[in-house]
Amino acid sequence: MIAFIRSLLFAPLALLITAPAGLLVALAYALPISLRFRIIAVWYTVFLALCRYVLGLHYQVIGRENIPATPPVILAKHQSAWETVSLQAIFPPVVFVMKKSLLMIPFLGWGLAAARMISIDRSAGKDALRQVITQGGERLKAGFGVIIFPEGTRMRPGETRRFKAGGAHLAVSSGAPTLPVAHNAGEFWGKNAFVKKPGLITVSIGPAIDPSGRTAEEITSLAEQWIEQEMRRISPHRYPDAAHAMAG
Repeated sequence: MIAFIRSLLFAPLALLITAPAGLLVALAYALPISLRFRIIAVWYTVFLALCRYVLGLHYQVIGRENIPATPPVILAKHQSAWETVSLQAIFPPVVFVMKKSLLMIPFLGWGLAAARMISIDRSAGKDALRQVITQGGERLKAGFGVIIFPEGTRMRPGETRRFKAGGAHLAVSSGAPTLPVAHNAGEFWGKNAFVKKPGLITVSIGPAIDPSGRTAEEITSLAEQWIEQEMRRISPHRYPDAAHAMAG
């Protein structure tokens, strides 16, 4: 009941800060992009404060020392809307590879467009991959990390699907290091769930993968192996094999 009340209070507050932030970023389109990202930084800082003080939802980061000095390609687990905000705070400045339809959302979509997110039509096949490589390379050269959810959609805790190689192709073409990221946000902020549970989210950053001499398939495999292994460590109850191993 308390979680429901907290979530009921959180929803309008989140909307109250997101709508004007999206509009401000859009209005600042003609100004330097650094200014747009300062507005975004204020937004995600307030958003995460609402998570902390209204929802009782905290987070910790493991492996910050693995973040390279140069902008990386970040391959992250996707379980909720929470990481689409928090990863911006952990890896600033970054852009996301996202589906084009999100640009149609009032206020939020306007801000995403002004922030130069990489929007793709997933049904476009090879054209979509070319967009990721071309636009992603431009963002990396400009000093932005690129975040990609290689599973392509939000997955419930304990579930996974085969990783797509788009992010790894970007890493190979640009020479950027690849960072695998695991987290258990879905334990507290469920897919399409209105009620958010209080607790401590763990975000774990793995060692950077050097693309030199590796194929996109090898990089994808290495990232997937690390992420899925780490998921079994931070959420063993979701994986019977991991829970059994720990009990033994």
